[in-house]
Amino acid sequence: MSSDSCLDALKKCFSEEPYAKSFGIGVIDLEEGHSILGMRTSPNMDNIFGCTHGAAIFSLIDAAFELAVNSHGTVAVALGVNVNYVNAPRPGELLRAEGRETNRSRKISACQITVTGEDERLIATCQALAYRKKDQLPFL
Repeated sequence: MSSDSCLDALKKCFSEEPYAKSFGIGVIDLEEGHSILGMRTSPNMDNIFGCTHGAAIFSLIDAAFELAVNSHGTVAVALGVNVNYVNAPRPGELLRAEGRETNRSRKISACQITVTGEDERLIATCQALAYRKKDQLPFL
């Protein structure tokens, strides 16, 4: 299967993922080892302080991670994720998450994910590791 066919299938499957849909997470760009996703914050994502809950931001991070490490056509699953939240999003702000593989071996993928606000200020950073299985993505 060609790289483009794999990426198209991955984007299609992701667009139908119920969890991502519930957060309004959408793909802006997807290449092998690299993803850019967007999510607009909303009041239903707020915590007790009226700010976007860290779990909502993490959902965007995890989706960018998921697409970046699975973009080669084989199943990759998270081994560990380390997130630092540095700024709170503004109400109704469009967040952008960029996931980029920084190293990939036969078994392990290292990924850096950054989340920025509309004015490009840093919202969160993440370092994540994935285990690369031998299995082809089930929808290919």
